[in-house]
Amino acid sequence: MDTSAQRRQFLKSAAAAGLVLPGMSMWQQAFAADAAKKLDLGKKHKFSFDALTERARKMAGKPYVAPKTPDKAILEQIDYAEHGKLKYKRDFAPFSDGSGTYPVTYFHMGQFFQKPVHMYLLENGMSQEVEYKTDYFEMPANSPARKLSENIGFAGFRLHENIKRDDWKTQDWVAFLGASYFRAIGDEGQYGLSARGIAINTATPQGEEFPDFTEFYIEPAKSAEDPVTVYALLDGPSITGAYRFYLTRGKGVTMDVEKFLFIRKDIERFGVAPLTSMFWYSEQNRPFRMDWRPEVHDSDGLALWTGGGERIWRQLNNPEVTRASAFGDDNPRGFGLMQRDRDVSHYLDGVMYHRRPSLWVEPLGAWGKGAVQLVEIPTDDEIHDNIAAFWVPEAPAKAGQSYNFRYRLYWQAHTPYPLEKLAYAKATRLGRGGQEGLPRPKGLTKFVVDFEGDILGTLAYGEYPEAIISVSRGKLSRIKTEPIPDTSLWRAIFDLEVAGNDPVDMRMYLKRGDAPMSETWMYQHLPGLKNWDEQ
Repeated sequence: MDTSAQRRQFLKSAAAAGLVLPGMSMWQQAFAADAAKKLDLGKKHKFSFDALTERARKMAGKPYVAPKTPDKAILEQIDYAEHGKLKYKRDFAPFSDGSGTYPVTYFHMGQFFQKPVHMYLLENGMSQEVEYKTDYFEMPANSPARKLSENIGFAGFRLHENIKRDDWKTQDWVAFLGASYFRAIGDEGQYGLSARGIAINTATPQGEEFPDFTEFYIEPAKSAEDPVTVYALLDGPSITGAYRFYLTRGKGVTMDVEKFLFIRKDIERFGVAPLTSMFWYSEQNRPFRMDWRPEVHDSDGLALWTGGGERIWRQLNNPEVTRASAFGDDNPRGFGLMQRDRDVSHYLDGVMYHRRPSLWVEPLGAWGKGAVQLVEIPTDDEIHDNIAAFWVPEAPAKAGQSYNFRYRLYWQAHTPYPLEKLAYAKATRLGRGGQEGLPRPKGLTKFVVDFEGDILGTLAYGEYPEAIISVSRGKLSRIKTEPIPDTSLWRAIFDLEVAGNDPVDMRMYLKRGDAPMSETWMYQHLPGLKNWDEQ
């Protein structure tokens, strides 16, 4: 029997006897009274973020080696249904004894999560690995997972609600699972879109690369006011990285992220602070889709706050082919994929799309020149994440380069920086152009954009804001604005005549005199999609 095995067996025996031994960590002490609830922890090692960063730096100078995975044939048997039966037992949750505020549970590996992730607990600058055991999971007797060897690692982890809450065992608020993906609930208590550690070559000819978080180090929050600190090691064919997350549970969830990135190979599209979401259809493209619900989306728009102070709303699309849009900027103040429409009657399906969080990125420090890029991928169902948004620095990412980025993520219902003295775009709709009640000309599309905001209430009776519109091609006509009776909304309406199927980029805002009254509404019209004239 090797030394580590002897040590673990000794600790088990000590726990069975109810002993607390000198030198035990707080987690071993917490589980010492009950052998059935004791975690197996590896040897103690010194840990620091500087050392983790140096590891990542050295790794980038060596060829990529994919992590060694357990038996693939067995993992393939752990499909969606089988994986759902593997539930981590709350009795084994670190920090559930009160040594921290938010208990941790782990996800099992399976068909969709085949790369092992190693989990560590941090205490006083020392780390110990949580060694996988089947005993940690509720597992049917005939589960394929029982064929896997011990200490294979985990697929990810999640943080549960405050240990003082009666429902902490069933409610969680952060989850890291799959490649470098992670997500959190908003202030309405619902998961939705995801964030990622990095986006590499999204929507490029060579295909997207998905680096992995391979190690996590978790330091507990001592109180509800303190953050949970999570460190992560990233590894992939083109990049390595060291990450530090401060995760705070308050109004929704706030995450302070710092990362050091090291480039192994040249990267065509280097996406920083990436967000990933789903947009199938909303009111503007509902006639193109076939489903019984009024709208289906996790996010309905990209919000931008430029370095120059302009506020922009770019309505999302479900295009016929993958499309990428770039919004050039210098030191952006923020951007995010937002779920702006929160009217439950616009969804009516029970999965609570109206409660899905928005996710806002606030750069901390100067990011320089670059662009927020938006990638929209065709989808015919809600099961696919088809929207991505991220910051791309202006200078290309070349092998040997290194980067340091700091930013704050706000998982909330609304932007943490509301529009001040400006109206916002509430809804976008498309229809047949021309005059209502008369024959409609072919090739003419009507655009209707509703705006809402206190500033619109300052308009005098009979005073109308002006709609300032520009398009990349085509002819505009029938431009007007009007109040919507019995509401506080104002509507901008115009027709567009355009030939061919190439996209049309559109911008519009409302103004009074020389002063803007609204954010800038942006849209990419896709005339090549099947339209009403062809149905």
